[in-house]
Amino acid sequence: QVQLVESGGGLVQAGGSLRLSCAASGRAFSISTVAWFRQAPGKERDFVAGIRWSGSIPDYGDAVKGRFTISRDNAKNTVYLQMNILKAEDTAVYYCAVTSAFGPLRPDVGGYHYWGQGTQVTVSS
Repeated sequence: QVQLVESGGGLVQAGGSLRLSCAASGRAFSISTVAWFRQAPGKERDFVAGIRWSGSIPDYGDAVKGRFTISRDNAKNTVYLQMNILKAEDTAVYYCAVTSAFGPLRPDVGGYHYWGQGTQVTVSS
């Protein structure tokens, strides 16, 4: 069982930066793939970024490539999402999600077993 708590969201002006954190409890976290998704009002939950349990090459959604960076610190059971050059269209609730142990990195919500409650990111233009 893994429990996830996101933090770091808030209100920022366009062009600014935020860093989201996803703190996890549970021994399986270090061997699980972790991803960030986001959901804007009236829209589907979209893949933002993911990092494999091994920490190897991460993956990003097309809308955030070159602006967002995902990283993990297994010693702290935490995954981060550094968001730079934020745009109004980045406004959404951001969710952290975790696979089962050794799970693959997938861009669809169905691949993840555990979800956090989400943190709101609002970018003003």
